Amino acid sequence: MRSAERQRKLQQLFATQEFASIEDLRRLLAVSEATARRDLNLLEESGQIRRVHGGAISLVTRDESLDYGQLSTSCRAEKMRIGRVAASLIEEGQTVILGGGSTAVEVARNLFGRTLQVITNSIPIAQVFWDCKRVEVTLTGGYLYPRLGLQLGPVCEQTLSSISADVFIMGIGGMTKKGLSDSNALIVGSIRKMIDVSRRVIVVADHTKFGRDRMVHVATFADIDAVVTDSAIAPEQQRFLKTQGVECVLA
Repeated sequence: MRSAERQRKLQQLFATQEFASIEDLRRLLAVSEATARRDLNLLEESGQIRRVHGGAISLVTRDESLDYGQLSTSCRAEKMRIGRVAASLIEEGQTVILGGGSTAVEVARNLFGRTLQVITNSIPIAQVFWDCKRVEVTLTGGYLYPRLGLQLGPVCEQTLSSISADVFIMGIGGMTKKGLSDSNALIVGSIRKMIDVSRRVIVVADHTKFGRDRMVHVATFADIDAVVTDSAIAPEQQRFLKTQGVECVLA
């Protein structure tokens, strides 16, 4: 495949997809890693992408699933109820990892004033606790992902590898019988680390996340302990969670 044709393919990809890894691009273009990197350099020079660790971020697409401002207004009432119920499952004095996403922010708001240690890669969550004297907050550090306000990448994952937590509150992009998924491969690495270092994993997800299969597989149902969702979840989805040994808590 000639260079011009590869550039067209990359332009088409990044018009619809916000992040792609080097490995994704190597397979798509059927080229070596070195060639894929050179192709990305050319696209970056044209102002269409920005290179990041492990791949590139599009500067032309606007995926609403990767925009905190958009996400925070979707299913607002449901997320507020989920936040209250999920927060009630956390005990005083615990170490809690709060992942990214607007629903996890609602959990954080309901933890304000509790005696806890919070570890997070989310700037919006850290801001919730800005003037809270009882919650100790540790930010993971890492590359700051635009629009979502998440710290990601090797620095973030290295920090997570060095800690342990009682509970991980996990937002998610989609959930089907195949498992849990999200929109971006760059996000998945930090989520996997959070799962690995936590003794209990609680997913917070409104009913619209069920039956939605995102681009990148994140986890299986064996990785999680409970799901807190709203009452609009379908009965068959509740039954399926039960068959997987996952507690379903309605808010």
